[in-house]
Amino acid sequence: HEVRQAIQNLASEDVERRKTAGDTLARRLVRSARRNWGRFAMADSTGRELSYGRMLAGGAMVARWIGRERPGERMIAVLLPPTVAGALANVGATLAGRVPVNLNFTAGREAMAAAVERCGIRTVISSRAFLAKAKLEAPAGTVFIEDILGRAGKWERLRALAEARLLPAAWFGRGAERATPDSPATVMFSSGSTGVPKGVMLSHYNLLANIEAIAQLFQVGRGDRILGALPFFHSFGFTVTIWFPLITGLGVVYHANPMDAKAIGELTARYKATLLLATPTFAANYTRKCAREDFASLRYVLVGAEKLRQPVAAAFREKFGVDLLEGYGLTEMAPVVAVNTPDAGAGKDKQTGTKAGSVGQPLPGVAAQIVDPGSFAPLAPNHDGLLLVKGSNRMLGYLDQPERTAEVMRDGWYITGDIARIDDEGFLFITDRLSRFSKIAGEMVPHIRVEEALAAALGDAPCAVTGIPDEQRGERLAALYVKPEMAPGEVWQRLADTDLPRLWLPKRENVYPVKELPLLGTGKLDLRGLKARALELAAAPDARESQRSVGAE
Repeated sequence: HEVRQAIQNLASEDVERRKTAGDTLARRLVRSARRNWGRFAMADSTGRELSYGRMLAGGAMVARWIGRERPGERMIAVLLPPTVAGALANVGATLAGRVPVNLNFTAGREAMAAAVERCGIRTVISSRAFLAKAKLEAPAGTVFIEDILGRAGKWERLRALAEARLLPAAWFGRGAERATPDSPATVMFSSGSTGVPKGVMLSHYNLLANIEAIAQLFQVGRGDRILGALPFFHSFGFTVTIWFPLITGLGVVYHANPMDAKAIGELTARYKATLLLATPTFAANYTRKCAREDFASLRYVLVGAEKLRQPVAAAFREKFGVDLLEGYGLTEMAPVVAVNTPDAGAGKDKQTGTKAGSVGQPLPGVAAQIVDPGSFAPLAPNHDGLLLVKGSNRMLGYLDQPERTAEVMRDGWYITGDIARIDDEGFLFITDRLSRFSKIAGEMVPHIRVEEALAAALGDAPCAVTGIPDEQRGERLAALYVKPEMAPGEVWQRLADTDLPRLWLPKRENVYPVKELPLLGTGKLDLRGLKARALELAAAPDARESQRSVGAE
């Protein structure tokens, strides 16, 4: 354990020392596009397809428009779903030396306005078709990608193609000030599942370090293609479905709705995608609705954002013959920290890459450490404690919030707020969030442990646990579940029959069937929404009766 820890620390320092001046996303992209000029780069479910050359020329057209029409603006907002247009808007802003900020259109108008104000944004790139379909009002300062790309004349298109092919790579990404590896590449607003979203500043090198580590783990080549349906305002969608494929020379296929299993299956089959990114909830949906032949080309399926339950993993493996590889990431780490990988072998030697229940081992160049939450003293293997991580993918900080940044940094480590353990073989297990405990009668009760027992009692139906105020004991648990055919009393009894301590059990009257659990646009459980819903149910004496009718509706 001590040797492994020392090697991880050295590796994280080594990646930082490899940084060179001028190593930016724009330069890497230009070099990749020129190496792969005529090869497939990207497509989406609208039928649009681009080669690497046309992708770079399209990005150059967006960059030229930004440079000409918005010369003094440092940050440009993008309000688009995962599509070719959305990717080109991000690429164009980066080639123009600006900072693209992808707005979370599922978070509501006020949250988008707050992000725009925090970043001092004056221009939002969106699409008429998208705004109409999503029933969204165009924010102030909106320009449309259809106009930027559609109104360009023949000579302007030829000029963009010539620039993309011939101009020195150093010409791109200059903007008002020349970008460096440590310049912000994006501001990513965290999901806000546990609090007010923060503007996470990620640098060019943060993203490049994460991309190189992922490429090192998964031996992908030019024949590989990613199916990308995660939103670009999600750090995994931004890093792994925009920049990872384009910089490593892969192809990528976009679809705007990750829950649209039929379209996901059809696109995977049509383009022979080999790498799929999802959450366990999305993967369970694909198991139910996609045919085995839809996913015949898949080599890797990476899942994160929520805990992978083994029945979900087993059902996916049985139907498609592919393992779900659970990983763990944080917006502040650009985002991937750890991931399971397929087992590897060389002759008689074998190396375990996957361990059930874990989120894998830290990526190359990322160090992880478990410490006592109070003293920050390092803990031995197999002991639960506070997880700290560090590496070149660690964020620059929170935008205009140096105090909040300082709160989560300690001697170069990022304080994740997650409770975890590392076993004897270096596998990382996330056991809870520091914020996902309830203090009941003076004892700390972990929500995730109760959720695991509840899921088993329900036959792995969706469920969640939160804490609500209690006058006598400080807090009490509320359990919400999606299985209308099972009465709350039966659910409580099954939970009571487990080996959970009695103090950890919610009261009978605080077990509620619901139509669905509140989710964020990223697929994560909305913890604030969950608590609000539990408080609403607890305050309404007739709420349970109305919920019991869910199955009959």
